[in-house]
Amino acid sequence: MDETAVVTCFLRNRGEVLLLHRSDEVGSYTGRWGAVAGHAEGDPDGAAREEIEEETGLDDAVSLVRAGDPFEVTDDDLDTRWIVHPYLFDCESREVEANDETTDIEWASPTEIRQRETVPDLWTSYERVAPTVETIETDTDHGSAWLSVRALEVLRDRAGVLATSAAGEDENGDWSDLETLAEDLRTARPSMTVVANRINRTMATSSDDRTPGVIERAATAGIDRAFEADEATVREAAARLDGTVLTLSRSGTVLDTLRQATVEEVLVCESRPAREGVGVAEALADDCPVTLAIDAAAAHLLAERAVDAVVAGADTVFADGSVLNKIGTRAVAVAAAHENVPVCVVAASDKIDPDPESEPEFGDGDRDQVYDGDADLAVANPTFDRTPAEHVTIVTEHGQLERDDIAETAAELRELTAWS
Repeated sequence: MDETAVVTCFLRNRGEVLLLHRSDEVGSYTGRWGAVAGHAEGDPDGAAREEIEEETGLDDAVSLVRAGDPFEVTDDDLDTRWIVHPYLFDCESREVEANDETTDIEWASPTEIRQRETVPDLWTSYERVAPTVETIETDTDHGSAWLSVRALEVLRDRAGVLATSAAGEDENGDWSDLETLAEDLRTARPSMTVVANRINRTMATSSDDRTPGVIERAATAGIDRAFEADEATVREAAARLDGTVLTLSRSGTVLDTLRQATVEEVLVCESRPAREGVGVAEALADDCPVTLAIDAAAAHLLAERAVDAVVAGADTVFADGSVLNKIGTRAVAVAAAHENVPVCVVAASDKIDPDPESEPEFGDGDRDQVYDGDADLAVANPTFDRTPAEHVTIVTEHGQLERDDIAETAAELRELTAWS
C-alpha cells in the first residue's frame, strides 16, 4: 500500500471555514467537498502555504492558528494510506481565486462538514485544529473578544455533532452535555467577562427548546452578533480619535480602531512583561508613524508630547464604570488625567460585568518574568489592574456609555444568567 503525506488546511473567517468542491482535475475524490489540500512530502508547513496560494490566492491574507497532530486514513480502493497533516489559519479576506481543481467554493460553518459528501475524515481533520476549552484557557496571544468567538465556536461545534448523531435523540442527555460544556466555557477565562456573557446569551435563547440544533443555531447567531457588535464599537471609537494617540497592551478591537481612525502618530507602550505592545507597534508601522516606548515612559510622554488621547481595551467593565485591563492601564489613565488627556476605553457592551458585587481577579504572572535570581525576594507581577471610572470614557457599539447606562446594561446581562 502506498503511503502519501498530505496537508488539509482550513481557512477561517468570521467563524466559518472555506470548503472547496473538487473538480475532475484532481487525482482523487472528484465531486466531493474538502478544504485546501495537497501533497506534503518532506515539508508539510511549506506545502500548506503553497497549496493555499495555488488554490485560493489568499496566502498573504492568512495567519497560522494551529497545526494539528497528523493521523492516518486508509483507502483500500485506492490502495493508499494517507498521512494527513491538518492546519487552521485565520483569514482576513473571502476573495478566493480558485484554480481548476475547484468547481465551487463556500464559506460555511464547520458543522456543514457533517452534512456533506466529503473527502475521507474531513471532520477528523477539523477536530484536530478546532478550538477547545483547553485552548481558550491557555491562549496568551489573543484578546478577550477573539476568545469569546472561539468559545461560541466550541459550543456550536459540539451542538452540531450531537444534532447529527444518535446521541441527538436523547434530549435531556444532550442538554446536560451542552450545559456542562457551557459552564466550562464561561469559566475558562474568569477575567474576561465577554466570554461568559456571550455563552450566557446563547444558552438563554435556547433554554425553551433544549435541542442541539437550536443551540447550534443560537451559537452561530451569537458569532455573527459578536462580530457586528465589535465592528460597530470600532466605528464608534475611531470617529472620536485623531492626532497623536497613546495606547498599551494588545487588543484586537483597539488595533482595528487605530487602523480606522484618522491619526497622525501612535505611541505604543511595550507592556511588560509579555511585551504585547511590540506586536501592536509592528502591526501599525505601515499605516502611520509609530513610537514604541518603555512602560515607565508613559507619564513622561503624556507630559512632554502633544498627546490628544489615550485609547485602551478592557477585559471587563464593571457596573460602576471602572475597568479591568492589562497592568499599567491605571497608571497611564491617572497620568493622562493629570495632563487633561482623555482616555477612551473601547469595549463592546458584552464586556460589562453583570454582577454589581463582582470583585476583580488581577492574576499572577510568572515570578521568573520579573526575577529569577537567588535572593529571598517577594515578587509582584499582577496581570491586570482596575482603573476608576472617573478616569475613563467607555465607548461601545451604542456609543459613549454613562454610568447609568452601564448599570442598566449590567442588569440586562444579569438576566441572561438565569439559564443555569
